Amino acid sequence: MKRIFFALLGAISLSACAQGPQSGAAAGKPPGAQAATAGSAVPTGRAPAVTASTPDARAIAAVHQLNPRVSIDKVGAAPIPGFREAIVQGQVVYVSDDGKYLFLPGPQGALYDVSAKKDLSEQSLASMRRDLLKQIPVSERIVFAPPNPKYTVSIFTDVECGYCRKFHSEIAEYNKQGIAVQYMAFPRMGLGSADHKKMISVWCSADRRKALTDAKNERPIPAKDCKNTVSMQYDIGQRAGLTGTPMIISEDGTTVGGYLPPQQLREALDRAAQGSATSAAGATDPVATTGG
Repeated sequence: MKRIFFALLGAISLSACAQGPQSGAAAGKPPGAQAATAGSAVPTGRAPAVTASTPDARAIAAVHQLNPRVSIDKVGAAPIPGFREAIVQGQVVYVSDDGKYLFLPGPQGALYDVSAKKDLSEQSLASMRRDLLKQIPVSERIVFAPPNPKYTVSIFTDVECGYCRKFHSEIAEYNKQGIAVQYMAFPRMGLGSADHKKMISVWCSADRRKALTDAKNERPIPAKDCKNTVSMQYDIGQRAGLTGTPMIISEDGTTVGGYLPPQQLREALDRAAQGSATSAAGATDPVATTGG
């Protein structure tokens, strides 16, 4: 889920253990010690000064405004008029010549307002997600909720993924934080897989909550089949832009991220409710290549 921009914002993910070599700041060097020179790879050691009035310098400043700790390997001409191309820790990004906007290319590409640290494309996606989620009635979700919840989140989940299991192991604490959880099915191994059939068994159980809990704890559940909405929920998850599970969606349609511990999820929802521009990103298990 926009992996590099989460890094740019300095958000901490449990998947960070898979990161490559440390940036200059992580290795104990001062922020910006590996600032890029225009159009060339960064040499080891102190980078030459850049003139603040140049588009390259504004591109560097824009990235470091999001996170001064990231290393920028190269800045130069972009194939998009009015933008500069920057390579930031192995990821290509485009920054407008005035330094106001950052464009993240790729399947999950997005356009960001640098000063506001705001994903402008997320606003449109959030509206679309709200409409899509209306197609999955609450009666077709598996709900774990406290009395009078403060927040309700919709979560595309899978019975096999590790972060989904970790999240569910703490479901009582999420409820204590005032968060109602409405699970939707996303068998990440794809339609027709053993994972898909297991989730159908969960949704066809008389007690879905118990069946889901058993499945996530690797306890056997009876194989069942019935008229169900698992495949439909999977399709909606793909259309909603899911790239990994769990995918946590707030009531306004914005994504909170992947797995977040209970208190951190509550804090992220509080910030969003207060209109903060701060983003929170969590850890997800990426969708398997067979998952479509």
